Amino acid sequence: QVQLVESGGGSVQAGGSLRLSCQASGRILSINAMGWYRQAPGKQRELVALITRSGSTNYADSVKGRFTISRDNVKNTAYLQMNSLKPEDTAVYYCNAEVATTTWDIRPYWGQGTQVTVSS
Repeated sequence: QVQLVESGGGSVQAGGSLRLSCQASGRILSINAMGWYRQAPGKQRELVALITRSGSTNYADSVKGRFTISRDNVKNTAYLQMNSLKPEDTAVYYCNAEVATTTWDIRPYWGQGTQVTVSS
């Protein structure tokens, strides 16, 4: 099986920074795209940032210029550097990874989520 474990969430004042990490472990052949999603109370889960294995990135308009996604393919880890945080960034942040455990078994996996709270 595959596990994704997030860390780095917490509480910060507006304008502050946090860095989230997501490490994948288990029976992993390779990892394709990795992404960060978030879900605020009463809202649907939304994509925050995505990074391909080769390093191409995509961001939600609301975080462009403030958040940076990166990954370490050797460590099977993705990161989300969040700067200039706003109260509206408050949410549970989830890591997602498309993992190949064999050449024919490729599926998405989710982490358990980490809370980010930004106070004004």
